[in-house]
Amino acid sequence: MFIKKICMTLGALYLLTACASTEYSKEESVFVVFKTDTFKYADLGFIYDNDKEMKVEMYSNGQAVMALEVSQSSVCMSLFECMNRQTFNTQVLSSAYPEDILDNIFRGKELFDGLNVKKIRNGFTQNIRKTGKYDIKYSVLNKQIVFRDRMNNIMIKIKRLGT
Repeated sequence: MFIKKICMTLGALYLLTACASTEYSKEESVFVVFKTDTFKYADLGFIYDNDKEMKVEMYSNGQAVMALEVSQSSVCMSLFECMNRQTFNTQVLSSAYPEDILDNIFRGKELFDGLNVKKIRNGFTQNIRKTGKYDIKYSVLNKQIVFRDRMNNIMIKIKRLGT
């Protein structure tokens, strides 16, 4: 009987901690444009961030329409099931992309380990091309991030609205 109570208590604690919400250290209001062949969105949202994961909530007419959660191992999108990063790239972006590309775009970090990066006064730009795979123009300037891949018909724009 005693062992049964301990097992039930441990099971309840496990379930409660598994459902605990993630603590984010940074929150920003943004305007997001996210266009691919499988998904199109443009409206206001929030980016919640910490060292290990990021969550992007997108709204339309004041209602949450999508949540995108990016962790070190997976991407969860409210419109799709959770999947590993490379599977997400294959299904939503491009299979030729490195698995950390979405995380780096939303955080405004250099792509492809800084390939062809040009530092400028208020940020940087990158032009990255691989024949038959991608033709990327990426810029992080002031409070705006713009990612365009003409070959794969992808555009992601993030404009930070806060200070």
